[in-house]
Amino acid sequence: MSLHFPNPSRSYDEMKNHVQFWGYDSAIEVSFYVEADAFKQLDPDMTNTEKGFLNAFDSARDKIYEVADKVYSHGGKNTYVYILASKDF
Repeated sequence: MSLHFPNPSRSYDEMKNHVQFWGYDSAIEVSFYVEADAFKQLDPDMTNTEKGFLNAFDSARDKIYEVADKVYSHGGKNTYVYILASKDF
């Protein structure tokens, strides 16, 4: 079963330098973190600010969801926290 992303919320964590968002496999919530290097690959001109990261996420949302679904499907579903790195894109 593929993931669903009914909640468009995302948040930037300045300390960890990533953006978190959530997907759902039936009723199970799955957390995803997109690393800063992945954003640089998706949007090389983005600024290293909260606004820059969130705008880059919004611009690449469909691609990020596609990659999240792929990583989740191949991850064995043994965990409910996944990190999306530049190599995943």
